[in-house]
Amino acid sequence: MPSTLRRCAAAAAVLSFAAFAAGCGGGASSADDQQDLDLQPIAAAGPDPFTQSTAESTATPTPSAPPGSRSSAPTPGLQTTRTVSGAAPGLYGGTQSVASCDVEKQITFLVGDRTKERAFADAAGIDPAAIPTFLRGLTPVVLRVDTRVTNHGFRGGAATSFQSVLQAGTAVLVDDHGEPRVRCACGNPLKPPNAHQGNWTNKGKPWPGYRPSQVTVIRPTTVVINSLVIVNITNNTWIERPTGDDGQHDRRRPDITIDPKKPPVPEPPSPSPSSSPHVSSSPPSPSPECPSPAPTVTVTETPTASQPPRSGPPLALPRSPEPPPSNCPTATRTVTASPSAPVAGPSTPSPATPATPSTPAPPQPPDGGTSAQPSPSTGVPSGPPSEPDSGVVGPSPDTENV
Repeated sequence: MPSTLRRCAAAAAVLSFAAFAAGCGGGASSADDQQDLDLQPIAAAGPDPFTQSTAESTATPTPSAPPGSRSSAPTPGLQTTRTVSGAAPGLYGGTQSVASCDVEKQITFLVGDRTKERAFADAAGIDPAAIPTFLRGLTPVVLRVDTRVTNHGFRGGAATSFQSVLQAGTAVLVDDHGEPRVRCACGNPLKPPNAHQGNWTNKGKPWPGYRPSQVTVIRPTTVVINSLVIVNITNNTWIERPTGDDGQHDRRRPDITIDPKKPPVPEPPSPSPSSSPHVSSSPPSPSPECPSPAPTVTVTETPTASQPPRSGPPLALPRSPEPPPSNCPTATRTVTASPSAPVAGPSTPSPATPATPSTPAPPQPPDGGTSAQPSPSTGVPSGPPSEPDSGVVGPSPDTENV
């Protein structure tokens, strides 16, 4: 008997461990690639509501999908989202001069329960004593698109957190950055959704017109906005509602020409840095080690029959500089010598004749110029060089035109 009891106890322990692993380990193993997404219709309180409903509006605005389109059964899968600025015209709707939520009733529900008051403040990121001021500074409107948010419930004296999609037509309180902060049907605090990019498991029954590809994520503005441009959901006209106002100071905006029946325009997706080619509008700057570009001079001479060949040493040209780096700019200049100038002959030197004091000065060039000197701008001799050891001179001016 004792052995039988031990075997039964061991089997029970194994079954208990297996049940625990199925209940806890299964969710943990898929936490990185799959999350639950709670679908909440307009009037549904949802799981663990903070308060009773304070929603006042029951009208349904233009849906986020064309009428008659229906989604398939909830199945796991990737769900793309559209991002819309919190200040986009037509993101929210309402009825002129009518608040979609009773803010004072919401304050009464929360401040009467200290435990809920602390839990609400923790989820909203504010001080518990600031709840009345916080709520009165929000604007009551209704969503015009199916919107994903981080929702919060109240259970066990503390706030819970979960991802949910609120149906278009849900009454919310919006702050002065265009961000939904409270869901009026349950009093839950709201925050922007998480950045999960994996699979979603839809919880709840999707409503007619629900399409995962049309779910919107609202991006809060970086600056404070003083009013919201909303759609009057009773007649599809435009209204401007000051932030923090309950609709008593609504102003009609017939000057807006945007079609109010269309959903707000989403923001374009940001391009990936790795997929965007780099386009340079100007050539790269030269290296700081590059020297100033000096012109490369090419000298061409055409000998004539009347010009005897030179017997002296070859004409000396400036030494070519060291080649610059490959990305340095260069300049090229071509100079053609005058046909009347002597042409360099073979490089064989003639016997040197010692100079004597009685040796007359070398003759001047035919044009009366001076001895050849390098040009300061190009480094090319401007005339024939003076060579005392050479008996070759240029043609006489008297015979130049014969």
